[in-house]
Amino acid sequence: SLVAVHEACQSLRSGECDAAVVGGSGLILGPEAAVSLSRFGMLARDGRCKTFDASADGFGRGEGCGVVVLKRLADALASGDRIRAGVRGSALNQDGRSTAMTAPNGLAQREVIRDALAAGKVHAEDVGYVEAHGTGTPLGDPIEVEALAEVLGSGSRPCAIGSIKSSIGHLEAAAGVAGVIKAVLVLEHEAIPPQVHFRKLNPHISLEGTRLFVPTEVTPWPRGEAPRFAGVSAFGFSGTNAHAVIEEAPRLPEEDSARDGAMILA
Repeated sequence: SLVAVHEACQSLRSGECDAAVVGGSGLILGPEAAVSLSRFGMLARDGRCKTFDASADGFGRGEGCGVVVLKRLADALASGDRIRAGVRGSALNQDGRSTAMTAPNGLAQREVIRDALAAGKVHAEDVGYVEAHGTGTPLGDPIEVEALAEVLGSGSRPCAIGSIKSSIGHLEAAAGVAGVIKAVLVLEHEAIPPQVHFRKLNPHISLEGTRLFVPTEVTPWPRGEAPRFAGVSAFGFSGTNAHAVIEEAPRLPEEDSARDGAMILA
């Protein structure tokens, strides 16, 4: 579904459409997928995604759906739409089918994040939060964090990393749009929630010398003079990698609700 977000943005930019309804759904309708994933050793014994944690032993499956409506900013402003956030830039790449589904390609992840930043003309140090793919696998998480550290880890301002999968499970086809929705809410509420099921950092992950951190309590992220940006990552079994840079909603002048004279209260 993060690929769908990227494709919708491309269609809007090229003028193929004026509005796009983008979403994904993940439902568990039979036992076959769970049996297959269990045989590969990919599912957590307790059914929970323990992203970035030392106890991570696989992911827990979840069910759900998510939908966002995308429009060009000028059109949304002209229509008086409520704007929750903006997609500043996005990118895709494909590194070929992975030899091990829990071992993603770190080089491809670095490339897709850099491409998304370049597409949005956003500096890496301006990203203050990353909604990681973060399935909670002991090998996949360190590879992803290493890629994030190389591209986004430099700078003096802290950057939080988290994953909604620890809260609602891995929604599979809907995981990407779920990450987008969380990033939008983080920007909207000006706060980053703590990472669920995180107690001790995976020993194969090192954040030392970087500006990255895993939040363990609600972390305020207030608006400032400069716009805030959040990154969203999603990586597929097939080798597809996607990343989007989400920007806070623009500040709009407040309408003057004061009126002279008598008013009717309905």
